[in-house]
Amino acid sequence: MQTQVIRIHSHGDSSVMQLENEVLPAPQVGEVLLSQTAIGVNFIDTYHRSGLYPLSLPSGLGVEACGVVRAIGPDVTEFKLGDRVAYAGGAVGAYASYRVMPAEKLVLVPAGVSDDIAAGTLLRGMTAQYLLKQTFPVHVGQTILFHAAAGGVGQLACQWARELGATVIGTVGSEAKAVIARRYCDYVISYERFSEQVREITGGKGVPVVYDGVGADTFAGSLDCLTPRGMLVSFGNASGPVPPFEPAILAHKGSLFFTRPTLGHYTSTRAELVNTAADYFHAVRRGLLKPEIGQTYALADVAQAHQDLALRKTQGSTLLRP
Repeated sequence: MQTQVIRIHSHGDSSVMQLENEVLPAPQVGEVLLSQTAIGVNFIDTYHRSGLYPLSLPSGLGVEACGVVRAIGPDVTEFKLGDRVAYAGGAVGAYASYRVMPAEKLVLVPAGVSDDIAAGTLLRGMTAQYLLKQTFPVHVGQTILFHAAAGGVGQLACQWARELGATVIGTVGSEAKAVIARRYCDYVISYERFSEQVREITGGKGVPVVYDGVGADTFAGSLDCLTPRGMLVSFGNASGPVPPFEPAILAHKGSLFFTRPTLGHYTSTRAELVNTAADYFHAVRRGLLKPEIGQTYALADVAQAHQDLALRKTQGSTLLRP
């Protein structure tokens, strides 16, 4: 089976990505062959490409896609030919038309969830799930701050947090994104003086949790938003990594908690992966969450997709079409 695949032979800007042809081997024990119908593009892909999260080179890119099972290797019992499946996380290499994958990394896509939604939002949906229900479980009556509320994770997480009974404050970087975030948040604020705005909204109390996927630019201000014993959940580096800091600052600002979680550590067992994905898909099917695909690019146009993502030109989730 021949596949088209995006490869990088060095780390760098979007120009290092090359479209190549490869021959795939037949699936081995515990593996399946997928014909991929849609591929998700995520910020972590840009980190892998640039070398912020270095890869062993040469390498593929991408961690999320949806496809159809076309061949099954020995000892695979959970899936059959023709099943619609998706994955998010694991080894890079999703930017491809066909792919051989370990069956243990796949989840069934239920009826009522489209290929595009599964491919473009499963990573974000499972991220929202573990952030809101596991890392810091959100409860009725709480007020929370979620940065980049108009982004792919932000849109889903803010919707879900409100369904859980929280009051949601979301930050955005432009009026265009504020229009989007107002659909999902109770309060939409700019990044300018955001900690002061949060204090004003909460009557000076602050919030028990800040979910921060922005990183360097918002770290200090996020700490200033928290109540005593509040938690800063730093789950991304859109503006660059959080700089080194003295742990004593957490004590000084109220015995705060700081965590840097990853989806992989919250879905490290088969049961955790299946349950996290099922919870997200269930919320979509019930209409509790309305994920949106903002833009779609051809696989060959992946450089443009990365450029638009880096420049914050995208809204919602981004897809590549094989």
